[in-house]
Amino acid sequence: MMWTKQKRRSIKGRFILPLMTIGVLSYFGYHIYHGEYGLYSRVKVEQHIDSLNSELKSLEEQRKGIEKKVSLLKDGHIERDMLDEYARKNLNLSKPNEFVILTGQGDLSN
Repeated sequence: MMWTKQKRRSIKGRFILPLMTIGVLSYFGYHIYHGEYGLYSRVKVEQHIDSLNSELKSLEEQRKGIEKKVSLLKDGHIERDMLDEYARKNLNLSKPNEFVILTGQGDLSN
């Protein structure tokens, strides 16, 4: 008859693998929510996308206004009113008998 000696596992050996598993799962669980590409960051990215879309819409409206003014100049001739308005705003020109009233609006996009 042969006897085999069985080794008893120590208490340390029984808890190392479960503790490591809990640690790894905790690490990844934390980064799923708070990480750079986590759920919390996704909400911030979506808010940023919404703000950029609204800015895009306002810039497109400004572009349409500028394109409208440019289309008045494309026909090969400049309308006298457009030339007069441009010279007054950008070159600060006026006739000697005119009064000049300065307002806060100084760009051509309005």
